[in-house]
Amino acid sequence: MLKLIAWDFDGVLNRGFQGDFFAWQEGFRADIGADPERFTDFVWAQGRFDAVLTGRYDLLDLLEEWRAAHAVTLPARHVLDWWLARDCVLDPQVTAWASACALPGVIATNNDHHRAGFIWQVLGAHRFQRIFASGPMGVKKPDPGFYAEIEAWSGVAPSDILLIDDAEKNIKAALARGWRVFHFTDETRAELPELLGIDA
Repeated sequence: MLKLIAWDFDGVLNRGFQGDFFAWQEGFRADIGADPERFTDFVWAQGRFDAVLTGRYDLLDLLEEWRAAHAVTLPARHVLDWWLARDCVLDPQVTAWASACALPGVIATNNDHHRAGFIWQVLGAHRFQRIFASGPMGVKKPDPGFYAEIEAWSGVAPSDILLIDDAEKNIKAALARGWRVFHFTDETRAELPELLGIDA
């Protein structure tokens, strides 16, 4: 019997990645005054962003590095706030399903503490009980420790927790712990309301 729903953010609740580009890349050059592809290459290169996602390196420090390397005049905080806002493209249908679901829900996401705070401000406690984010936790999906922390907090048996996630590796890791799973894709999304016991 399901007792808790763990909702992934990017790719499920949020649709900021649109096929072959991120929503924030449109307008980056005009608003920030820098090349979005060079920004992407810098931020995700050499494993630095993985350190951000696990709380070992602050995203603002990474943006300061990028500013210095590319002679960007805007403050790092300004760039981060712009990025967070533009990267938030909530899926209205899925967020409505989350609101309609009677079961308790949490957000389970690989994000640093800056973005986790922003996500919580946007979605907040009116839909979810808590956000579990890899940065503050120091561990990210699909590491078993990520799932273990949700289990310990909730006191719910793994077989009574449902993970809704678009990443197959995260789904497989949850299955290995005995969770129930829903692999969210464009092809499967229409099946989710029935699983949640709500009207589509």
